[in-house]
Amino acid sequence: MKIPQLRKKLEVKSCHNISWEDNYSWVHQENILEVLKDGSKLLPEVRDYLNEENKYTDFQLKDTSEIQKTLFKEIKGRIKLEDESLKYKDKAYEYWTKTTEKGNYSIKLRKKIGTENIEEIWNGDLEKKKLNTNYFGVGDLEVSYNDKYLAYSLDEIFRHEIGKAVKDDILIFEEKTKAFTVGIGLTSDEKYYLITSSDHNTTEKYYFHVDEKIPEPKLIKEREKGIIYSINSWNNNFYMHTNKDAEDFKILVSKSIDSNNWEDFISAKDETLIGSLIFLNNWIIRTELTNALDKVFIRNIITNEEEELIFTDEKVYDPSVSLRQKDRDTDEIYISYSTPKTQNRTYLYNIKTKEKKLVKEQIIPSGHEPNDYIVERLECPSHDGRVVPITITRHKNTPIDGSAELLLYGYGSYGHSMSPTFSSTRLSLIKRNIIWATAHIRGGMERGMKWWKEGKLLNKKNTFKDYIACAKFLIEKKYTSKKKIIGMGGSAGGLLMGVVVNEEPDLFLGVVMAVPFVDSLTTNLDHSLPLTIGEFDEFGNAKDNKKHFDYIYSYAPYNNIKKTDYPNILITTSLSDNRVLFDEPLKFTAKLREYKTDNNLLLLKTEMEAGHGGKSGRDGAIEDIAFDYAFILKIANKVNE
Repeated sequence: MKIPQLRKKLEVKSCHNISWEDNYSWVHQENILEVLKDGSKLLPEVRDYLNEENKYTDFQLKDTSEIQKTLFKEIKGRIKLEDESLKYKDKAYEYWTKTTEKGNYSIKLRKKIGTENIEEIWNGDLEKKKLNTNYFGVGDLEVSYNDKYLAYSLDEIFRHEIGKAVKDDILIFEEKTKAFTVGIGLTSDEKYYLITSSDHNTTEKYYFHVDEKIPEPKLIKEREKGIIYSINSWNNNFYMHTNKDAEDFKILVSKSIDSNNWEDFISAKDETLIGSLIFLNNWIIRTELTNALDKVFIRNIITNEEEELIFTDEKVYDPSVSLRQKDRDTDEIYISYSTPKTQNRTYLYNIKTKEKKLVKEQIIPSGHEPNDYIVERLECPSHDGRVVPITITRHKNTPIDGSAELLLYGYGSYGHSMSPTFSSTRLSLIKRNIIWATAHIRGGMERGMKWWKEGKLLNKKNTFKDYIACAKFLIEKKYTSKKKIIGMGGSAGGLLMGVVVNEEPDLFLGVVMAVPFVDSLTTNLDHSLPLTIGEFDEFGNAKDNKKHFDYIYSYAPYNNIKKTDYPNILITTSLSDNRVLFDEPLKFTAKLREYKTDNNLLLLKTEMEAGHGGKSGRDGAIEDIAFDYAFILKIANKVNE
């Protein structure tokens, strides 16, 4: 089949007295935001090109049709399709979620305490059917405190009186800064509402008492660039979680929310991220994150003694704590953990007696033996001496002699940390002797806020260098070899993939780039796009700052494609993705086809009806994973294994 070719139309762009050519900029429509909502407004020529790329991808992967079906069955076979979550006891009701064998979406249930009458309050499959849509992405879904309504927030907050017209709603807060988003919540003692206005790096909070008939939000601390804080109240004390004069956060306490006299409650620790607090009548629960591992601590309010809660003998695991009821007069909580080889286990834990009872374990219907797998934590020195954690998951029979393929996953942006959780889907690769490695590179917060700051703005290249260092380290330690690494990352992780494949293409057998942020310079320069301004504190403002421009221009994947051999590459995107526009991977693919000097696969798959996370629904998500894994098995010559 003929390789798709996109028409070239030269545009010379310039900024800060630097000019560059862009042959494919014409695909970006002025009404792109309308196109995201209504695909019929897409330029016919662009639609034809995307369809041709999809046909070409199908043609090149036609020999994987059976393995895709096999992978789908494997992955779905590890999911308990008919399942129910643990119940959460509210004041008047118990709430829980269930999934069914046939349904693609969850069902929300509740029953009044003391009765057996179960109500279905939400059914995603029925809601999708009502809307008559192919793509149905569900956001936050919360029940109101009086158990009668569902609530959501926008960038304005109104007070609405039930039973009155919406036109009578009272505006109580409006955020005028485009980069900031707004939310509202309740303190743990349910005495105050808190309005939060924030971007990625800065917060500002207002409060008002729950009894205020006409709320008048009062400012707590005026926004200060780079300062993130949150407020809670419990037992006549106010607690502030803040990074003010504490890079990795600390927790302060005060008797008055308006006071300037805040005292240390949990002091800052270097390269240890201090989490927020959960309150019970007699206990305070908190978390810390250090070296890409979470820890949980419980403090006795009466004695003020604190101890770490150990969940398992395994060294690399992801712990969590949740309340089992709204009433805080209890010693019982749910504690859960999973590891890269051990499925999630939840216990009912009595803090006072330290007794725990297993109440739910993730069932793998097709079977799973954790002892068949090995989890390791490695430490890789990067280019500047900083040590990057790597989490390895492999089958016990996979040889460590350089012969194995290795999937190296990375993200490294927005302070988002990669937790060492269990994933049943990855077993389909690991069982076929492909090692799964997660590189906890800078740009996340695995080693605290400093780890994030060292991987953003004018330090962004540390993210890419860390990843490359991890790849070379794993080769050196015989986990894999050159041209046996499969890189994988999505969104900002797709930016990472685009940079490293430009810089070190010989390292890779292949790369999987999901909704990749690869035309990052063009997007950063376009302030009309709704998300661009909110990214300034993460990547910079190339339009108004020459240093930022020069820096982004020097690594932006689309601008740095070279005439050289590239590995096998699969790029996936969605026509209605409003976070990373489809024209970024489209342009990257077209230019790469023009420049690359190899005969390896370059495939672009566009979902014509999907969002930033891909297809909606359980089966749709599994199909996406099976497709990506089939590509990986094909280039690794493991389709028949």
